[in-house]
Amino acid sequence: MPTTTSSAPTRPRPTTAPPTALSLDERLAFINAAMTVRLDEAAVAYEVNTAHIETEPVHLGDALTVPLTPTLQPPPAPYPTPVAALLQRAHHRLLTGGWCTGALVDQDGAHCMLGAIRIEARSDGGLEAGAAAVLLDAIRREFGDGIDSVPSFNDGFVSGRIPMRMLDRAAHLADARCL
Repeated sequence: MPTTTSSAPTRPRPTTAPPTALSLDERLAFINAAMTVRLDEAAVAYEVNTAHIETEPVHLGDALTVPLTPTLQPPPAPYPTPVAALLQRAHHRLLTGGWCTGALVDQDGAHCMLGAIRIEARSDGGLEAGAAAVLLDAIRREFGDGIDSVPSFNDGFVSGRIPMRMLDRAAHLADARCL
């Protein structure tokens, strides 16, 4: 019987060395680059998908909460003008003594905005009226002319953060007006 030789095609031998495995740092660098590209694409998609949604700015004082130790905090240096100093003292009273709604003073001794102004005015009706007027002006600047009184503004909140912030802004406003 004749023998036949099969001629199987032979593969050419590579002229370069086989690729070496990547080190851990190189693999992490490649993955980091790929993830950065994917995150950038996701950020652009998010911006495009939410561009039509209107948002209101967030005050960081309302969003960030830190533990307060108001009884250990000394009162700030007083403003030189009487109305500004009164508003500053009222702000400090709410900060240290507590804030309430629905009454000038509650059973725990916490005050509303107007109650803090009244107690800090120490029976000076003219000073109290001036402070309440500046406070109402500061509130209307921030929240619009629809606010009819300081007590109605105070009673519209469940937390004292915004009312206390408005007392502080009113003190700055009174100082700027030299009141």
